[in-house]
Amino acid sequence: MPAVLTQKIWQVRHPDPLLQVHLSNSLKVHPLIAQVLINRGIVSVEEGESFLSADISRLHDPFLLKDMDKVVARIKQAQANKEKVLVFGDYDVDGVTSSALLHKLLSGLGIQVSNHIPHRMSDGYGLNEAIGQIAKDAGIKLLIAVDCGITAVAEVDVLNGFGIDVIILDHHEPSPEGLPKAFAIVDPKRHDCSYPFKHLASVGLVGKLAQVLLGKIPVEFLDLIAMGTIADVVPLRGENRIFVKNGLPLLSETKNHGISALIDIAKIRGKKFKPYYVGFILGPRINATGRMGSAHKSLALLLSPDQATAFGLAQELEAHNLDRQRLQKEVIEEAMLMIESGINFKEDKVIVLYKEGWHKGVLGIVASRVAETYYRPTIIISMEDGIGTASARSIEGYHLNEALQSCSEILETFGGHKLAAGLTIKEHNLVDFRRRMNEFAKDILEIRNLVPSLNIDAEIPLSTLSLNVAQLIDGLEPYGEGNPSPLFCSRQLVVKSPPQMMGKDTIKFWVTDGQASVSAVGFGMAKYADMVRPGAQLDLAYELTIDDWNKSPTIQLKLKDIRESQS
Repeated sequence: MPAVLTQKIWQVRHPDPLLQVHLSNSLKVHPLIAQVLINRGIVSVEEGESFLSADISRLHDPFLLKDMDKVVARIKQAQANKEKVLVFGDYDVDGVTSSALLHKLLSGLGIQVSNHIPHRMSDGYGLNEAIGQIAKDAGIKLLIAVDCGITAVAEVDVLNGFGIDVIILDHHEPSPEGLPKAFAIVDPKRHDCSYPFKHLASVGLVGKLAQVLLGKIPVEFLDLIAMGTIADVVPLRGENRIFVKNGLPLLSETKNHGISALIDIAKIRGKKFKPYYVGFILGPRINATGRMGSAHKSLALLLSPDQATAFGLAQELEAHNLDRQRLQKEVIEEAMLMIESGINFKEDKVIVLYKEGWHKGVLGIVASRVAETYYRPTIIISMEDGIGTASARSIEGYHLNEALQSCSEILETFGGHKLAAGLTIKEHNLVDFRRRMNEFAKDILEIRNLVPSLNIDAEIPLSTLSLNVAQLIDGLEPYGEGNPSPLFCSRQLVVKSPPQMMGKDTIKFWVTDGQASVSAVGFGMAKYADMVRPGAQLDLAYELTIDDWNKSPTIQLKLKDIRESQS
């Protein structure tokens, strides 16, 4: 039986010829590059110059961040009075890299620093009230929370009660109930903060603090800033693009013993670093300790004093990551079986699954995989002692946080944004919760919303492509959230060769428009093999890449979708 082929919706951007010519001439770039910039919302010459150069001198003044002056004054006071400072971080990559960078920054100023990262399973996310007594007993006078704290009103009150000043460096949305009564709060998303760029990760905020305290951001800090920024999937625009564009190349030659050991363990030494290597290879290994146990091992790795210590810790992270992959595979398989046997997609537009004992550390990954496979908002819940802990992932058109707010009275806790969220819920509310999440979807998600779409930058003739154009497009890297890899389409192409099977699920073949012939490769697209026959006419959606494997470089189409051409 032939595979069922999901028909994606192609949304091809309409060109803006006048603006395209203006930017192309002013920036001295290819018209196709100009159109891609326009599609990213970059419509002025100044924005274009900033985006293309990603010059670190273009960073904004850190004192534009609300309370940055208070943070600097309090840290200098701690330095002068030889106070003990506690850095309290989160257990994900942004939290761990923020903690490591802040530790390096403060200890370099001669400040005595200790670190604390909560245990995902026993402590949960963010500041907790128990940390007050722990900090007091350790003689802490100043606690700096990174990547958490913006909603910790009660927890900050407890710390204040112990006579401990609290500084918060966070990038999450503040609570509608107001800000904690901390000594200082640096968060670009504060409603009273006029900072020009709102999307810094917490590790970027630590970088801004370094910019003030040291007069500049040291080059050796940029690898950690790039890692945390990429892993937190913040938009790679503005200052984030500057950090990643400048920091990413430094990873391959990093002086950080921990990152270097992790690169060796992951067997990616010598690679040209792209966000993929952080997001899908290094990042998951750093995350694994926080998912499977304590993230302090990951922090210790990034603060390793020598290569031998770092390699031992990197081996431990690798073992945790293998455990995480095994558990993740088991939960995904169980979830898929539950969906195939128990979900009626005519009735349920939102997938809500729950089971006793699912490992909490992999729920987000499982929710992402299920949402991607079935293209439905997905909530994966692990039950324990009558309480469910959940991770949720969504699709365009279904605002998760608004959906959760609509049934907040049956939830114990919840938080998140449009596409990702977390929550806790009592077992007796699960059936009602599933019903109400689907009721919220009934009038919002139409059939067309439940089909994945491709946002295509331009429809172009195959014969206009060249190695030079592909190299120019490469200059738009790094790609990621807010700056996706450019996607193009060409129609009425004729297949020149039978599809060659490569590996388990990849096809490769040649196409022509009558003037030029180009190879196309489709990873995970073997299901289209029957459609790809010599002489067939196809429309292809693709990324333009350079194939230089054991030969002179040539252009290649990295396929994202295949359609039979309409006559």
